[in-house]
Amino acid sequence: MNKARTHLDSGVRPVTIIKGRGSASQIAHRFAGDDRQAFDDGWSADADAQEATALRTSVEWEQCKSALSRHGSPDLPFHLGLNPYRGCEHGCIYCYARPTHSYLGYSPGLDFETRLIAKQNLPEVLRAELSRPGHQPGVVMLGSVTDCYQPVERELGLTRRVIEVLAQAHHPFSIVTKGSGVERDLDLLAPLAQRHLVAVYVTLTTLQPELARQLEPRAAAPHRRLRMIKTLSEAGIPVGVSLAPQIPFLNDDMEQVLAAAYEAGARQAFYAVLRLPWEVAPLFEQWLQLHYPDRAKRVMERVRDLHGIAEADRAQGKAYSAQFGQRMKGTGIWAEMLAQRFALACRKLGLNRERVQLDCSQYHHSRLSAQQSLF
Repeated sequence: MNKARTHLDSGVRPVTIIKGRGSASQIAHRFAGDDRQAFDDGWSADADAQEATALRTSVEWEQCKSALSRHGSPDLPFHLGLNPYRGCEHGCIYCYARPTHSYLGYSPGLDFETRLIAKQNLPEVLRAELSRPGHQPGVVMLGSVTDCYQPVERELGLTRRVIEVLAQAHHPFSIVTKGSGVERDLDLLAPLAQRHLVAVYVTLTTLQPELARQLEPRAAAPHRRLRMIKTLSEAGIPVGVSLAPQIPFLNDDMEQVLAAAYEAGARQAFYAVLRLPWEVAPLFEQWLQLHYPDRAKRVMERVRDLHGIAEADRAQGKAYSAQFGQRMKGTGIWAEMLAQRFALACRKLGLNRERVQLDCSQYHHSRLSAQQSLF
């Protein structure tokens, strides 16, 4: 288990907070044969300069073979996902998608935030998939793994091109994002909302600016996300708020977040507890030791309570259960208390009174022929 090193007599360079980044290290991925650590040779100024250069965000192009991913998880309300990017510059330390970078041979730590993969041919591949007569429509979730409106989208525009294809096919989809870039595409989203073809969910983890800056260093600030909700709502787009993840003893302002989101125009809400699969667990523990050492142990013990981790497994450092039915909402007394708080707040505010129903009946593969207009 990797922990922040504070002693200097070992010769290992101490792990420190890196401004603008969620992770503080290049943790080895689980397929690596060895784990490398930075060594302090006394030339700290040169080492810091090299590290700063290495942390610049880079983008690699990828030619993808498929656009839509399918899953059978009973815990999720969608079965089709679409992600224009691998990795995410938002740098959320808790992101359950970090371990996916291991399959690329990259670190789920800083690499996940700085070495991004863009699926160059994604719109064309999506068009080909939706043009097949045998395609069965269902609500597609954009950003199911990494944020489709992360900063690089401003330059590359892959998400917008994907939406144009979905719009032409009259295929329903939803978006989950922390990125204010979604406002750029109101000209596409508003007409689709009138046809019951789109809904947007804005992730709002906390209203505390300092905590948000530490948890999600390059995502939009909490007040900016509230403005996103207001803008989307005023454009007639069904908008909800995601309170994910809930982290014990950190973002304990659930009721305040729900109230602020409702006032801004959100009418749907959901939450999930913190999930720490694979390399995310040591990364998050390292982050706790750097930012909140006084409560790090309490946080991790409660997270293990939420996932029902047995004492024997706790001794081995396990902090997450991937069991269907409990991985999203947790289990036990603390999970029940969290669920009760959420239900009571939603009931008082009037959230989730009506379910957003997106229309799959308008889709037809022939709409993607050259003769069809965008709408």
